[in-house]
Amino acid sequence: MMIFNIASSRGMRLARWATIGGVLVAALWLMLAPRHSLASDQLRAKKIIQETCVQCHRLKGGPDSRFNLKAPDLIWAGSKYQRPWFVRWMSGKEPPLYAKNYRWDLTTTPAQHPVVSESDASAMFDYLVKNNKDARVKIGGFDLAKVTKFDVAFGGAVFKAHACIGCHTVIENDKLVGGPQSTNLAASGQRYNADWLFRFGQNPQNFTVHNGEFLADATDPQLRALIGFLMVQGVPDFKYYEPWMSHEFVTANVARGKVIYKEYCSQCHGVTGKGDGPAASGLEPKPAIHANIPFEKLPMEYVYNVVNHGGPAIGKSANMPYWNLTIGQQGVADVIAYLKATFKGPPQPEVLGTVLHSGKPEACVQPRKTMTAPADFLSKTNPLPVSAEAIQAGEVLFLKTAKPAACAMCHGDRADGKGVMGAALMPPPRNFTCGPMMMDIPDGQLFWVIKNGSPGTGMMAFSGLPDEQVWQLIHYIRSLAR
Repeated sequence: MMIFNIASSRGMRLARWATIGGVLVAALWLMLAPRHSLASDQLRAKKIIQETCVQCHRLKGGPDSRFNLKAPDLIWAGSKYQRPWFVRWMSGKEPPLYAKNYRWDLTTTPAQHPVVSESDASAMFDYLVKNNKDARVKIGGFDLAKVTKFDVAFGGAVFKAHACIGCHTVIENDKLVGGPQSTNLAASGQRYNADWLFRFGQNPQNFTVHNGEFLADATDPQLRALIGFLMVQGVPDFKYYEPWMSHEFVTANVARGKVIYKEYCSQCHGVTGKGDGPAASGLEPKPAIHANIPFEKLPMEYVYNVVNHGGPAIGKSANMPYWNLTIGQQGVADVIAYLKATFKGPPQPEVLGTVLHSGKPEACVQPRKTMTAPADFLSKTNPLPVSAEAIQAGEVLFLKTAKPAACAMCHGDRADGKGVMGAALMPPPRNFTCGPMMMDIPDGQLFWVIKNGSPGTGMMAFSGLPDEQVWQLIHYIRSLAR
């Protein structure tokens, strides 16, 4: 019995070890199988790249002219692209990047790129990331999580100001615009690694030379805004950073803001915010009367942009400086906290076009010295037919969506000049309900003023509004005059 028990125990132990051994072997196989598959994939990717891709692309070397190449270099491809786009591109699911061909000097017919399977494309991406990294690219050099709507708007202006639009196409107001000579950037936010694109933007000639690549005289903030603009292209659900939600605003201090206001803002706006600072007497337009502004009612984005980025950032006067470098982000937060805590608007609403103190009706016509539009603009008439749809579209723009700020902020929800900002401006905003005044202003003059602003007043420029939207606004404004 004892011998049987010993044998049985030994058999049970052997069976148990056999079971454990089987599990270990299975686990080992599971661990090794993917590695073998991955190694196989990498070998295939290496073969494709080194035997096929090199027929057109370079994998090593230094910057060279496009006119000496057959296709874009892959020397730095491991740092350049985003995986999802690369896989789509290599598997034939993306349109050509060059509308006029990479070598436009040889042909202007776009070439069809060879196609591989998605699994091969993914393996090729891994191979390039491992073997074709760009050592010059600083990881984290561009913080995509800190890109704001203002950055993108500013970057779009930089894109035009430095002539990038002369060669590259982008999407603007749902239309493809720009010169189709070089890379189409309409989906650049899906394609590029932001750190690589930022490094490329610092000096494009570090990557290609003597083939039309332009070296722009751009500041670091301009370049960062430009990269932000490009990284939003093709990304409709991009999550913009909102600086007014940052730690500095959580810890904002009214007392510190009061000190900053006295040291800086009071020079123009006055110690009590009445627009009577020592510089005010020589300025046109006059500084805003902060005492008449209910700052709590203003959109935080608007207040932040005008304080942080200055008047021109929102189409207003260059007399308003950009304070971000001078007082820092904490200072901006503190002074905005002071503005909101201190200025609640005039004791009584400003009365425009109703009754004077004498009790007599006031004429609604507002004297102006507005610059007359150039003749070619002054002669324009609204090309859009009057329709309920056009007027409704204009109303939405007026009340909500016009950028850099909804018209109603100054002109009021009823377009009578009684907006929350209206009482702060000298001269006061137009009362668009005044029929006798509006009938004397030609369509072309309204168009010109909306697009370019009105020097000497608080009327900002809406240069970024498409012409069609400006004409819709004019239809809406006309519909209000009585």
